[in-house]
This record gives sequence, structure tokens and C-alpha cells, in this order.
Amino acid sequence: MQIYNTLTRRKETFTPIDPGKVRMYVCGMTVYDYCHLGHARVMVAFDVITRYLRSRGYAVTYVRNITDIDDKILKRADENGEAIEALTDRMIEAMHEDEGRLGVLRPDSEPRATRHLDEIVRMIETLIDKGYAYAAANGDVYYRVRRFEGYGKLNNRDPDEMRSGARVDVDEHKEDPLDFVLWKAAKPGEANWPSPWGAGRPGWHIECSAMSTCCLGETFDIHGGGPDLTFPHHENEIAQSEAATGKPYVNTWMHAGAVRVDQEKMSKSLGNFFTIREVLAHHDPEVVRYLLVASHYRSPINYAPESLADARRSLERFYNALDGVEVQAGDVDEGYDARFTAAMDDDFNTAEAVSVLFDLARELNRAKKEAPDQAPALAAELSRLGEVLGLLQQAPASFLKGGAGELPLPEDEIEARIAARAEAKKARDFARADGIRNELAALGIVLKDSREGTSWVLEAPGD
Repeated sequence: MQIYNTLTRRKETFTPIDPGKVRMYVCGMTVYDYCHLGHARVMVAFDVITRYLRSRGYAVTYVRNITDIDDKILKRADENGEAIEALTDRMIEAMHEDEGRLGVLRPDSEPRATRHLDEIVRMIETLIDKGYAYAAANGDVYYRVRRFEGYGKLNNRDPDEMRSGARVDVDEHKEDPLDFVLWKAAKPGEANWPSPWGAGRPGWHIECSAMSTCCLGETFDIHGGGPDLTFPHHENEIAQSEAATGKPYVNTWMHAGAVRVDQEKMSKSLGNFFTIREVLAHHDPEVVRYLLVASHYRSPINYAPESLADARRSLERFYNALDGVEVQAGDVDEGYDARFTAAMDDDFNTAEAVSVLFDLARELNRAKKEAPDQAPALAAELSRLGEVLGLLQQAPASFLKGGAGELPLPEDEIEARIAARAEAKKARDFARADGIRNELAALGIVLKDSREGTSWVLEAPGD
């Protein structure tokens, strides 16, 4: 298995620290608002990675943290006039609802920063004792960036170059502009926790160093996150953790690609910023998941109406192939599994893995017509491989009737028109029967006649 390592900027053979076990940490959400499409990309990418590693027999311990104390959280709670914990609890519940609808499995552990303050304080004390950190006169504690010899290695950046572009505040308490905060002294009236340096709260970067090493050990296999976290967050994590423990922090660094909207960066200022729940209010969750899965996890994704329509059509091809087939395990050409595994072993190449599913669907459609006895096993294989990607687990009829939005007619009205069409055909009033079919087609409702009767599906927009 080859995985692209952001640290070395190349694919490397993946060798877990403990044979057969994988310890993985992914930077999670700062819970002051609803999760957006960028969060969905990270959620789904590492969900697929976890699913695949487990399908290959690895015992995966997946940890994704929750930042539940932060400047944005304090500001939002104050704006809302609610307690900080009430806000974060509400947003965590919403996050779980969103990821559940996207078919994202819950991580094995979700440590919250406010529940690991003892470990955070101990790590800061260790860094001070080793000379990597210092308490400033204003009550803050800072990390000495220049004290850590390897600073900049994740991003291939030289500290001297970083310093030349650094902005120095007028009221500067740092020894060096590059130094970053480990502990923030509380402002008057601000939520705070006790520490040896006075009341305050931890900096963002130290939270992840303390929680990851607490949950997974001083060195672990994989650390993941979004594309915007490599600097400064993950760079600072490395500096803190390796300085504190004296050991390598992470063997493999992985970062998901960005989400763009109509080929532009998603931004509130551009008015193209979407939360997961806003998207799922108008689109089938599996369609959104397919859009996120069908591209390689490191590639950027373009979110646009035509992208979603394409995703819907792709899923319809799979579900149409599965429709009407009894799923039953049996003998299938081993080439499909071998190609799927080869694709996923190559840095989790889901784009190539999905192409294997299309080949399976074509073979299943052929078998339904020419070799019906082979269809159940092919359907089982398609469902099994789809499940590794978190796809194709709905009942085909349910998905195909779901469409890309609300039904244009109540379902009982659709069934009544289908019954009226059947009566018209029975009376040999074919003009009336064709008229009913055309009326429904104009609404996007496509009828499918078979020996068992007439079924229907709702076409996606643009089909």
C-alpha cells in the first residue's frame, strides 16, 4: 500500500508502527457554527480511508478531535447570549447529524479540548522546562520557534524567509515574531481555566498535540486534515510534540483537497459558502457523498449544479443495475476485486476504484439479460465494493424514486395515474395511456414497464 506523505512530498510504502494496527488522528471541527462543505470533504475522505483500511484487515483506531474553546466560540456565544458549553454541545449534535446523513462512521474517539486541559498544561510545562517555551509578562506562554531545529519541514519553508514577511504587533511580548502562543491569558470577563501562569485558555495548536499523543501515543501512524492546516497548524504541532517528547511525532501526513464552488474558492464574502445541511436540504445525501468520493482525496472538487447532476446520473446507473436483482454472494471474476484493491492501495485512488464499479455495473446489466443466474453474485460484489466507499447501500427502488428533490406529485397520485394508464391500455385506449405517460414524463417521472408491472423513477434535473 502506497500513501502520499505531505512531509516527504512523495508516495511511500505504508508500514504501520504496530503490525496489523493503524493509529490515525484527524483535525476536527471548531464547533461554533454548522459544518460546511469543506468539513464534509475531510469527513468523507477519512471515512473512506478508515473503511478501506478496515476492509484490508487493519485494526484502526480513528481519533478526530473537537475544538470546543476558541476565540470564534467565545465571540459567537457572546453574540447569541448563550453559555459556551450550550453552544458547543448544540453544534456537536448538529455535526453528528450532518455526518450521519452523509454516511460517515463516527470516529473511535472524539476528544474535546476542554476535557484535556491537564494534559495540555503538562505539555506546556515540559516545553518550558526544556527551553522551548517561555512565559511572557502579559501572562501568555509562547513557543520558541527558532529553538526547534526542524521548524518548516512539513511545508518546506525556511524560518528566516518566514520572519522577513512576519508582521510585528506594536505591543509585542514575543522574543521573536515567529513565536506562537501556547497559553492565552484571559481578558476581563472572558471564560478561563486555571494554570501555573494564571487564568486563561490554551492556544489552538497545543490542543491537538496534547490530545493526539494522549489518545494515540507519542508517535503514531497517520495524521490528517484539511488543505489549509499544513501551515501553521500542523507545522506547529510537529514542533511542539517532537520538542516535548524527543521522538518523531507522525510517520505519514495526509491532507484532503479543497472544495471549490463554480470553480471559485468557497468564501462567505463571495456568497458561495454552503453548510452541509443547506446542501442536504436540496440533494440526496448519497449524491453529495458520491461527488466527494468520485475524485481522488487530494484533488480539488468543484461543487456546481452540473457536478451534482452528473453524480446523480452515475448513482442511477448503479442502482438501475441493482434494481430487481436478488443480492446473493457467489462466484465472481476475481479481477474486479483485484483492480479495486490495486486502485485503493495506490494512495486511496477512489476515482479509479469507482471505474471498477462502473465495469461491474455493465457486467451486471449484461448478465440480467443474458445470464440471469450470474446476476445475484455480481450484484453482491457491486454492493460489497460500494460499501467500502460508503455507497450503494440503499434499496434501489428507494433511491431511484427519491430523485434530486421533492416529488412533483404526491406518491399516491402518481400511483393513481399509473393505475389509470393500466386501465386505458386494458381498454386499448392507447392514446390515453400515452398521454398519461407523457404528462408524468413532463414532470420528470419516468415509467418503466416490465412483466411484473409498471414502476417509476424521478429523473434528476438536467437528465
